[in-house]
Amino acid sequence: MNRLKELRKSRGLTQQQVADALGLHITNYNKLENGKTKLDQERIAALARILKCDPLDLITNSPGVRIVKVRQHVQAGSWSESPLWPEDDWYEVAVPDDPVWRPIALHAAETRGPSMNRRYPEGSALIFASMYDTDERLQPGRRYIVEHERADGLYESTVKTLWQDEAGEFWLLPESDDPRFQSPLALNGEDGSTIRIVGRVLYSVQREP
Repeated sequence: MNRLKELRKSRGLTQQQVADALGLHITNYNKLENGKTKLDQERIAALARILKCDPLDLITNSPGVRIVKVRQHVQAGSWSESPLWPEDDWYEVAVPDDPVWRPIALHAAETRGPSMNRRYPEGSALIFASMYDTDERLQPGRRYIVEHERADGLYESTVKTLWQDEAGEFWLLPESDDPRFQSPLALNGEDGSTIRIVGRVLYSVQREP
């Protein structure tokens, strides 16, 4: 069961006050508080603002929820030795505990820059599964976390949509309104660079400020 009732009482709020703030009838709010209606990401974010708490406080120990650590960023045009953050900068996001992915390790990366801003607002957490763990074939139209390694050993970690042309060649497409990030990237790399598809994006979560 979620911790909504406990947090509401600790803030000195009535059920009616929280229901009004959410724009819900008291009956529907009761279902949320009693666990008869599942909390989705949008509702969790709204409740966190109303109750002035971290979204994770509402779902700790809740069934049907899985916690994933965000440990890195993806940003086109940002080259470094590694996109991984210091451990102190890691944070957690919650996603549905889908039985399909339960045996698979999940990873998460935060989007930075405008290279995919038509799909993911900056600061979104992208939850992905490693291609090595899922052993699945590439699927055009899906979005993937991609590592681009230059000849000098520096990495660019980004997210792109996979596209296949009429000749059967694969390309990685940005979804951006920025002219700097609208050219497709050949999957076979160029100028001695190497392209690696790291994992497929399963969920995206917008981090609350």
